[in-house]
Amino acid sequence: MTSRTERILIIDADEQARAGLARYLESKGFYVTGSGKPEDALALPEDDLPDVIFADLPPDAIRELSRELDDSNRFIPLVACTSSDASTDVVDAMRAGATDVLLKPCQGDKHALDDVIEKLFDRVRINRLNQLYRKELEDTNRELRTGIAELRADQNAGRKVQLKMLPDKDLKLSGLQVDHLIKPSLYLSGDFLDYFKLTDDKVLVYIADVSGHGASSAFVTVLLKNLTNRLQRNLRRQSSDEILYPDRFLERINAELLDTGLGKHVTVFVGIITISERSLEYAVGAHFPMPIISFADGETHFLEGSGLPVGIFEEPEWEVYRIKLDRPFRLILFSDGILEVIPAKSLDEKEKTLLELVSGGSHTIASLSEALGLDKISELPDDIALVSVTDTP
Repeated sequence: MTSRTERILIIDADEQARAGLARYLESKGFYVTGSGKPEDALALPEDDLPDVIFADLPPDAIRELSRELDDSNRFIPLVACTSSDASTDVVDAMRAGATDVLLKPCQGDKHALDDVIEKLFDRVRINRLNQLYRKELEDTNRELRTGIAELRADQNAGRKVQLKMLPDKDLKLSGLQVDHLIKPSLYLSGDFLDYFKLTDDKVLVYIADVSGHGASSAFVTVLLKNLTNRLQRNLRRQSSDEILYPDRFLERINAELLDTGLGKHVTVFVGIITISERSLEYAVGAHFPMPIISFADGETHFLEGSGLPVGIFEEPEWEVYRIKLDRPFRLILFSDGILEVIPAKSLDEKEKTLLELVSGGSHTIASLSEALGLDKISELPDDIALVSVTDTP
């Protein structure tokens, strides 16, 4: 006899029949208990519930016992034992919830009894595995929900940090009115922008688009803000003047990105407006689309220029471009996410639409946002950043 761990409960008011079936099942190695009343099965603690029940009970009692056992959230098959071989009695027992039906004495037909037991415990084992997998899945889902909640809380905190890093909106700098809009596709943005006075006569404005999305890209925006703050302090202390030169500014960003080893690169447009000279000097770190310059007399066009991306090459060089601002102007900077929301097929058509919007009067942050329907888009395909610089008399 091989010892087994399965528990079998026999419910039968006939003590002699109960004892005979118990002896046979025990000879097969099962742990067997018996009772003359069905309520004894319901009084068992959770840890002592049987794996299979053999019961000689009328259909109503089988139905009630099956219902109560179902509430235990554990699959416990019930085999009806009956002295009647009438087909109606067999059907009534099955309808009441019996898994199978055996004629008494159950151990009289050992082959049939062994076959029923084998099938029952196959089902019990499968059900136990399903319950185990379900519990593991529920535990995993619970952990996943907890992790997602923690991640969402972290991302919300990160978003607040990013928002605090941005400059004030609708800010006046040395006679220039500067405004911005930034809309992340996720909680955190890989787009960044900043503008500030270098001196009473110079204003710097830049827009950057970090490769990728999410936390790692957002980390680079923190690096950019930290770098510009340091370079501004250095300028005030007269320890370095790199921030006064667009190309050298890109060189510093490039060096810092390579030092991080994050494998991230950035596209950047940086421009310095000199008020007294009415000029704009700028450098392009593979940024696209180029900013649009719009003059009061109606002339509107994309700025010219190109250059290497920032954060890839060891010793890159960037060309510095210069244009005259001899008329009242508006300068609008974009990240490439703006092109994703323009309903045109080709890139040329998208750029043409953007240029037409600006030349047609949509040259403020609010008017551009309205023209493109940015507030109506619930899920952006990419981060969007806009900066407008307006020459005010």
